[in-house]
Amino acid sequence: MLKRCLSLLLMMTALAAFAGCTLGPDFKTPPAAVPAEYKDAGPWQPADPWENLPRSAWWEIYNDPILNDLEMRVTSSNQELQAGLSRVAQARASARISRADLYPRLDVNGVASRGRTAGDFSPDGRGQTSNFISLPLDLAYEVDLWGRIRRSVEAAGAEADAFLADYHGLLLTIQAEVARLYFGLRTFDEEIAVVRRTIGLREENLQLVTSRFRGGEISKLDVNRAETELATAQADAVGLQRRRTEFENALAVLVGLPASEFSLTARRMDLRPPAIAAGLPAALLQRRPDIARSQRLVAAANARIGIAETAFFPAVSLFGSGGFESRGLSSLFDANNRVWALGPAVSLPIFEGGRNRANLNRARAAWEETVANYRQQTLVAFQEVEDGLAGLRLLAEQAVFLDEAVRAARRAAELSGKRYDAGMVSYLEVVDAERTTLQSERLAIQLLGARLQTSVFLIRALGGGFDLEASLASE
Repeated sequence: MLKRCLSLLLMMTALAAFAGCTLGPDFKTPPAAVPAEYKDAGPWQPADPWENLPRSAWWEIYNDPILNDLEMRVTSSNQELQAGLSRVAQARASARISRADLYPRLDVNGVASRGRTAGDFSPDGRGQTSNFISLPLDLAYEVDLWGRIRRSVEAAGAEADAFLADYHGLLLTIQAEVARLYFGLRTFDEEIAVVRRTIGLREENLQLVTSRFRGGEISKLDVNRAETELATAQADAVGLQRRRTEFENALAVLVGLPASEFSLTARRMDLRPPAIAAGLPAALLQRRPDIARSQRLVAAANARIGIAETAFFPAVSLFGSGGFESRGLSSLFDANNRVWALGPAVSLPIFEGGRNRANLNRARAAWEETVANYRQQTLVAFQEVEDGLAGLRLLAEQAVFLDEAVRAARRAAELSGKRYDAGMVSYLEVVDAERTTLQSERLAIQLLGARLQTSVFLIRALGGGFDLEASLASE
């Protein structure tokens, strides 16, 4: 029996070596429309696209230790990311299951039973009670003549890579959201500080106006205007504090903590948008996880075309079984109780009612869908980069004019205050000048926050400095 088993294994090895034909098209990355350069290059186009951007910790470019700490906590504590890691593990396990079909399957299927036959089926008509013990070693192997299994492995591997890219896309999205919320929170801190400073000035103005009213120099109307402006500023401060709390609570969720256990001390925003080199558009196809995910899904769909094509050809399987059978345990391993069987099994499709042809057409249509999605994703990626580049450039230009507006408003407020003290104008002019100053200062702060958030948007659009190919190679 040993010689026969060895012969069977040699036959399987020879057939496996023969099984070198792989049906279906080999994967090639679909061509996509890639511009030669970005339309809104601004000051970011020249130079290496990542020379000033940390590849694994892009947020460090802002030089904010609190932001650095939040981003590091996200990676280990965010529950969405933990779920994403579990999805990657599931996909990798599925890929390993597919690879297992490349090898023979060897099982032990022992059976032990005791039974009685009816009297009509026994020679003496009295029935018979007997034992049956079987201990076979079963071997099964599908000869991958046409590459069905290899294409299945290819599809499962591509899907696992897609899940990995999906995870990194989720990671980048959450990291960018943490930075966006953090800069928004610091914007509120700056606005609250300005409003509170204005509240202090308006309290002084109210005391001054009240004193002049009591001295009979002005009417009650000026007092009412001063009270209105003070109450309005106080209401604005409360509203800003409410919105800051909402941002703080959202950050708590992202870092995996209950909102009641998370807080950030208010601090002034001494940040400025960093200089970001956008690089060439062609590099974007290797940088963005969402594009990599779309590409891997195209590869999986491409492999399924080959799987569908193999259904038109015969399937060859080898089976073998060897072991012992006996009526009693004591004689189970006797030489005369050895049993064996081996042979091939061939399945050839004759008539399927068009099922195989329809399945192949479906696989090709699914591939065309993934190609269209891949090309659409590249278009969206280029649009987002263009939006980020244009946004940073135009916001920077806007900031120049708004800074001048703030300076002019402050000068006007100072002059109107002096004119009011000299009795040359009514208090209404003072109110209008101070209101304009506060509005201009808050707009300048909001614009700075928008520039920081737009820089985060651009970094995310550029792929966050993430190198998917290097990550896949290290897995």
